[in-house]
Amino acid sequence: MFEGHDTTASGLAFCFMILAHHMDAQEKIFAEMEEILGDSKRNVTMEDLPKMKYLERCIKESLRLYPPVPFISRSLNEDVRLSNYDIPAGTFCHIHIYDLHRHPALYKDPEQFDPDRFLPENSVGRHPYAYIPFSAGPRNCIGQKFAMMEMKVAVAEVLREFTLEPVTHPDDIRIIADVVLRNDGPIEVKFVERQQF
Repeated sequence: MFEGHDTTASGLAFCFMILAHHMDAQEKIFAEMEEILGDSKRNVTMEDLPKMKYLERCIKESLRLYPPVPFISRSLNEDVRLSNYDIPAGTFCHIHIYDLHRHPALYKDPEQFDPDRFLPENSVGRHPYAYIPFSAGPRNCIGQKFAMMEMKVAVAEVLREFTLEPVTHPDDIRIIADVVLRNDGPIEVKFVERQQF
């Protein structure tokens, strides 16, 4: 079983790599944490999570660029006509989420990291299946809310204590074919302890 731990680990690894290359995003997340938690050293709580709007947009954008499950397959229950093609029931259809999320017809500058794509006003008119890191419909990931909570807590707690510096560059990523999105080598990020004043 790969669901739950491998997918979250993949999502976090790529998220940390991207944030390491975007100090501005790290600082906005840190400022958001300070606004929510003040100078308290307490752990993030369930009540804090909905307030983490910018962090959520960063995670969503990371999942857009590096969806932990890069493709999904479905079997057609009935015959379907698609353009000029008749596709019989029982045919397996594959959706390559990795490519879908980088399609220029769906996203302006699709290779760029832009968390503000997920501001409500920037999401108006976007096809509901243009963003499917957890799949969609009746067979979507039942753990997606838990995964988002897990990732929010992990990223928030790390960025409260550390800044991230790049080691692995996105251009160095060589995706290997697997059920869970993986690089052909380690994804490395340098964790630098924040100076406490």
